[in-house]
This record gives sequence, C-alpha cells and structure tokens, in this order.
Amino acid sequence: MHRLARLTLTPLLLLLSACASAGTPWVELGGERFQVEIADDDAERARGLMFRDEMAADHGMLFIHDRQEPLAYWMKNTRLPLDILYFDSERRLVSQQRDVPPCSAGDRCPPYPSRGPARYVLELNAGQAARLKLEDGAELRLGPGVPAAPGG
Repeated sequence: MHRLARLTLTPLLLLLSACASAGTPWVELGGERFQVEIADDDAERARGLMFRDEMAADHGMLFIHDRQEPLAYWMKNTRLPLDILYFDSERRLVSQQRDVPPCSAGDRCPPYPSRGPARYVLELNAGQAARLKLEDGAELRLGPGVPAAPGG
C-alpha cells in the first residue's frame, strides 16, 4: 500500500511544484533562466534594487519602459554591484554596463547610459554578463509571467 501511495503522490507533488513556480516571472538570457522582479511603472523603476544587501545568483530585476529611447540608469542607494543590460523593443541586447559598483553618494552617483535606444533593462548580479559571454544582439526571452512592454 505504501508503494502505491508513493507512486501516486510523486506526480502530484511534481505538478504542484510546477504550478507554484509557473507564477514566478522569469526571463531567459544566454541559455539560462533568471527569476525576475518586474518594475514597470515610475515608482518601481525609481526604487529598483535600492537598499538590498543581496540577490540570489539566479535572480534579477526587469525594468519595462513605455517606449524605446536612450536610457541611463544609476546606482543611487544601491548596495550590490550589478550588470545593467539594455534591450530594444525586439528584446535584443543593445548595450551593456558590466560590473557597475554600488553607490552611496545619493544624487552624485554617476549615470550608466545605454549606447542605443532601449525599452527593457535587466539588472543582474555583477559578473553574470561576463560568465554568460553576452554579446550585443543576444535575445532576451520573456517567460509567461512577464508582461510585454506597452505597444510592443
């Protein structure tokens, strides 16, 4: 009886596990999946990853903008070194700012601009872009929990 119960329970647990993780937004980049927090309004984009002391290696934050345009991010009150990756409306990598250091200088923190118009910005722990050997043109794949950019 215990063997039968175990065989019936295992597929059920796998299904429940898959359903639970299906609700977590994710992106794929460089052949790897990252769970992401979404910042798609002005308040969320302004706060970003401020005041965080750590972020799991397979996590990041995806910023979604209303239109494609030149963007610049800064590290105001950000305690984590990050890779800032800029993507266009077609979700192709157009610019990379790697190993950006934390900044506690408030409004005196320097900006890190994109080299071309962008619509999506993915922040990952510093070193991820180098580890994945990312090159401009790399495609960002959005998982089912990630909203598309408005009008895009």
